[in-house]
Amino acid sequence: MSKQTYRVCFCFRRRFRLAATEAPPQIKALFDQYSDNGIMTVDHLHRFLVEVQKQEKATLEDAQAIMHSTAHIFHRKGFNLETFFKYLFGESNPAVELDRSVHHDMNAPLSHYFIFTGHNSYLTGNQLSSDCSDVPIVQALEKGVRVIELDIWPNSTKDDVHVLHGRTLTTPVQLIKCLKSIKNHAFSASEYPVVITLEDHLTTDLQAKVAKMVTETFGDMLFTPDAESLGEFPSPESLKRRIIISTKPPKEYLNAKEAKISGNGSQRENDSSEAWGGEIPSFKSRSTADFKEDLEEEEEEEEDLQDDHCAPEYRNLIAIHAGKGKGGLDDWLRVDPDKVRRLSLSEQELEKAAKTHGQQIVKFTQRNILRVYPKGIRFDSSNYNPLIGWMHGAQMVAFNMQGYGRSLWVMQGMFKANGGCGYVKKPDILMKNDSIFDPRVTLPVKMTLKVTVFMGEGWYYDFSHTHFDAYSPPDFYTRVGIAGVPADTIMKRTKAIEDNWIPAWNEEFEFKLTVPELAILRIEVHEYDMSEKDDFGGQTCLPISELRKGIRAVPLYSQKGDKYKSVKLLMHFDFV
Repeated sequence: MSKQTYRVCFCFRRRFRLAATEAPPQIKALFDQYSDNGIMTVDHLHRFLVEVQKQEKATLEDAQAIMHSTAHIFHRKGFNLETFFKYLFGESNPAVELDRSVHHDMNAPLSHYFIFTGHNSYLTGNQLSSDCSDVPIVQALEKGVRVIELDIWPNSTKDDVHVLHGRTLTTPVQLIKCLKSIKNHAFSASEYPVVITLEDHLTTDLQAKVAKMVTETFGDMLFTPDAESLGEFPSPESLKRRIIISTKPPKEYLNAKEAKISGNGSQRENDSSEAWGGEIPSFKSRSTADFKEDLEEEEEEEEDLQDDHCAPEYRNLIAIHAGKGKGGLDDWLRVDPDKVRRLSLSEQELEKAAKTHGQQIVKFTQRNILRVYPKGIRFDSSNYNPLIGWMHGAQMVAFNMQGYGRSLWVMQGMFKANGGCGYVKKPDILMKNDSIFDPRVTLPVKMTLKVTVFMGEGWYYDFSHTHFDAYSPPDFYTRVGIAGVPADTIMKRTKAIEDNWIPAWNEEFEFKLTVPELAILRIEVHEYDMSEKDDFGGQTCLPISELRKGIRAVPLYSQKGDKYKSVKLLMHFDFV
């Protein structure tokens, strides 16, 4: 790997020297400070862990374990510079402990948690013409998603139940197949409860059939409350390995007219210009016209719910009741001291409501559950800014998990917290009764996050040598920023390092945070291209609440959220 040649034309080649991965000057200086005669002993490493990595509880045994865990690069007397650098840049030194077990209090009611939530979980692609399948449901569950949405409709002969996106060209899948897949994979990534939200378009006899399917499939796994409505939601801890059904109370079946879907390209797929997704929209960038774009799903949510014709066994399955009621926002957000419920709002409805009822929404979500779902015109299965939901206390910010892009990366970053169990305890700031959090008010700066981007490596091994540029090595730069409340949201970038597979930036950034509890650190690497759109080189999002101080290795992920085998950054984090 000492030299690399690029063919420019038939008779001309460019040759570039390829440098080996080398410790940055700051790392060399630290090694000199915490070593003697070129060797870092266990005692030296212990001091380094406490003083530089800010691991105040680290013991000599911890330092010894680190040295033994890197036995293949371990010098018998201790680390030399090379092995110390490899330890810092290795898998045993992550910025967030992804293998950390659940550590939030899991005994509070469900309404006290953000819950990893899917939207139209059965779709394999776009919202209009893709296949419906149990495969994306299984994939979501294996990634820790805890809320699965199923739209249930009669089949063509009205004697069985299909899952499909109604009034579109999506091909259906049998409900029983989806239920069995949920049963088999519900707890592969997390023991905490799975909620199935049903959008019901069934006749009474088919509701009874669904009740039988659900009961027989899940058996004792199914949580059914003793009373018709809950006075308070149970805790995730008490519902471990349980399945919960949430839907609107059954209503009289309404014969739906088939909507005509034109095939003239109304569906907008991500083109090459959106290869790594557009920037996350701000809360202030929406026009009035945007709020008027409504489709069927929102209309269904607003229907007056009729309970006259329904199967009682189906009604008895519903543990989390959903529905808006007849009135406007004040009625939707009314808190009943005797029972709790789930309210669903589209992203547009929430944005509009937040302008006048922000604190009321936060208060509602202290006891009740708020589900936010993508606007109906997101035919390409894109997503929205999840912070609009989280900063108002919304527990179920429903996302199209089959897509990809910056909003989904932020979602995945949030749920790396708490051991990746799919439940993240809401911060105290959203649960205070005496002073309700107002998302529209800018608070004083609570802390400052300092981020240093030292260097990166791994692209040479994970990408073809002409992937980024046909005529020379890549010109990488890093974008670093915050997804959070509006006052905290920002992106910054390093300079581009030309013609280098192992870029060394050595740049420091500061981020002032007013609500660090809701902040997600965003990191992206791109390759600068003078003539075309910059190429994607990796991304990750990390919850600020679990970010470890000190020098850390930060592995990067693909656009679809898959971890690269070799690509990673070396960074330093500190809070002041």
